[in-house]
Parts: sequence; C-alpha cells; structure tokens
Amino acid sequence: MTGFKKFLYGLGDAAVLFGKTISVIFRGKIEYDIVLKQIIKIGNESVALVVLCGFFTGMVLALQTGETFVSIFNEPLYVGLVVSYSMVLELGPVLTAIVVTGRAASAMAAEIGTMKVTEQIDALYTLGTEPVSFIFVPRFIAFVVALPVLTIFSDVAGILGGLLVSIAKLQIPFSKYWDEVRILDVSDMVHGLIKSGFFAFIIVWVACYNGMKTSGGAEGVGKSTTRAVVVAMVLILVLDYFITSFLISMGIG
Repeated sequence: MTGFKKFLYGLGDAAVLFGKTISVIFRGKIEYDIVLKQIIKIGNESVALVVLCGFFTGMVLALQTGETFVSIFNEPLYVGLVVSYSMVLELGPVLTAIVVTGRAASAMAAEIGTMKVTEQIDALYTLGTEPVSFIFVPRFIAFVVALPVLTIFSDVAGILGGLLVSIAKLQIPFSKYWDEVRILDVSDMVHGLIKSGFFAFIIVWVACYNGMKTSGGAEGVGKSTTRAVVVAMVLILVLDYFITSFLISMGIG
C-alpha cells in the first residue's frame, strides 16, 4: 500500500506541475529568449542522431520489404509505399521520440536535478522568480515545437534511405518508388505530427518532474535522470497504441 500511495502522491505532484505550467502559458508569462535557446539546443543535440536512425531504418524497411515480396511474388512490390507509410505514421514519430528522450530529455532532467540539489531553484524563490515560468515553461514549449520538426527530418531521411536501397539493391526505378511515396496525403502527415506533439508533452513533463524531485546529491541526479528516461520511453510505447487508435477513429491517417 505504501508503494501505491507513493505513486498516487507522485501522480498528484506531476499533475500540479502540469497545471502550473499551463497556467503560466495562458497568462502569457513566457521567456521567449529561453524558449528559442532551448529549441536550438534540442535540435543541435538530436538532429544528427534522428537523421541517422531514420535513414538506416528506411534502408532496413526497404530491404526487408523488397526481399519478402520478391520471395512471394518474384518482384519487389510496394516498397516505396511501405517505407513511406511506416516512417510517417509510426516509426518516424516513435523512433524520434525515443532518440530525443535518450539525448535531450536526459540532459534536461540532469540539468534541473543539478539545479535542485545545488539549491538554485530555492534561490529563484528567494529572488521572487517563479521556477515554473523560468525553467519549465520554456522547455515545455521548446519540446512541443522541436519534436515534430525533428520527426519531419526523420521521415525524410527514412524515405531517402529506402530510395537508396530500392535503386541500388532492388533495381526499382526512381519514378516507381516516388509514385508510391506520393500516395501519402496530408492526413497521414498530420497523424504523425500529432503523435509527435503528444510524445513531446510526455517527454518534457516526465523529465521536468523527475528533475524537480531530485534529492541526494550527485547520486540522486543520476537516479532521477535514469528514471526520467525509462519512464518516458515506456509511456511513449504504451500510449502510442491508444493515440494511434484514437487518431484512426477520428479519420486522421
């Protein structure tokens, strides 16, 4: 029961933090210069990894799809369609969220945790500055803006990776591959970007909350960072199904 009570208290604290963040945003108390710095920081830390993962994921998808259809139909069918739909609807948003969690969100949780154990957050209260508006809100907005953009980079990289394998390995003409990619419509792209927005919210919420609850010095920072990454990744994978189911029921994607 103690563990369950602790979970409920933690959930309540996280909900309070989220409520304060939304309240500050609606009141317009936003540090736009910090938001911009955080967007650039998240992008610089993650874009190379996101593009690399997306590119090789597209290559693997194209190779496995082509070889499977060759073994069944003696021809590599629908490779461009499978690669583009898989990347835009599912793999692009999910892989990007996981990569950004491991790279940027972990750094964010460690940064906030260090501020907590070194009493910098307490100092903000002393100076009359609200930590939510100075620390959490800029990071919240930055993640919600940056993650969908990074997802687009991942999608494009994956489609290009699939194109490379299709031409070099499967001897599929560029025009055929591209015609299949063009079957994607706006709702498919919106589907992936909406999922990225939800994932961004989950990641930054978990990272900020765990950073804020850090205690116990350097060891505590390490534990909070690890906990933030693990919890965020699990939530991404679990909620992916429910978000996808909801979007499909709404006719999006």
